Amino acid sequence: QVQLEESGGGLVQAGGSLRLSCAASGSIFNTNTMGWYRQAPGKQRETVALIYITGSTTYADSVKGRFTISRDNAKNTVFLQMNSLKPEDTAVYYCYALNLRRWGQGTQVTVSS
Repeated sequence: QVQLEESGGGLVQAGGSLRLSCAASGSIFNTNTMGWYRQAPGKQRETVALIYITGSTTYADSVKGRFTISRDNAKNTVFLQMNSLKPEDTAVYYCYALNLRRWGQGTQVTVSS
């Protein structure tokens, strides 16, 4: 059973950057769209960014121009580079393999003002 493990979260000041990683325990990127999602306290989980099997990407309007999703197929790892962070980006960030319907455990990102 494929496992997803996120890392890279933490506390950062507004305007700062973080890079999240999601390591998969197997080679799944050729059969799965991968996504980053986030859930803030009291809010529904929302899509942040997707990277499709083809390598194309989509972003939520709220993060366009600030966040970049990428992957390293050789390392079975998906990344989320987050720049110009805002307090409203504070949330637990989750990695998701869409075709497998598999979630990671999440990593906390906190942006202080």
